[in-house]
Amino acid sequence: MKKALILALSLSLAGLAAQAQSAAVKPANAQEKVVGPQIQFDEVKYDFGSIKQGDVVDHTFKFKNVGTQPLVISNIGVSCGCTTPDWTKDPIMPGKSGMISAKFNSAGKMGMQNKVLTVESNSAGGNAMVSLVGEVKDAASANASPTMSVESKANGVMDEKDAKQKSKIGDSKIKAKRKSS
Repeated sequence: MKKALILALSLSLAGLAAQAQSAAVKPANAQEKVVGPQIQFDEVKYDFGSIKQGDVVDHTFKFKNVGTQPLVISNIGVSCGCTTPDWTKDPIMPGKSGMISAKFNSAGKMGMQNKVLTVESNSAGGNAMVSLVGEVKDAASANASPTMSVESKANGVMDEKDAKQKSKIGDSKIKAKRKSS
């Protein structure tokens, strides 16, 4: 009888230990539901590459409210007056998406740029940040290089100006080779 009681007690303690252990181990992809609103961006950094001074970059950051209450963006702070934000003004319900549009005007800017937008909202995670990064080159050196324009790169096609630049560069290489031989 004593042995049966000890055996039953040990089995129940082993069962409780196994339950506690399985409750503590969660799958790596399990996400805990946040109580309150929670903003989650598709991307937090957009690299616009190289542009010439004076070009305007326009990019839209998309986000989702993964929380349990409506998300409200109250303001978006920018690191400089050259960046203009626009955003979804209505409350974003749980499971729904919104957007933040950012325009960066490179007039008067040179070199590497990192334009940070601080998203002020009622998100449980506090303020969030997104950024536009890239390089601004002066118009003279940008015109002398054989690279395609920003619009042409985006479309994957060469415009007439880009084709003429490549042609001129190709012709000068041929002339240089002829002179040296």
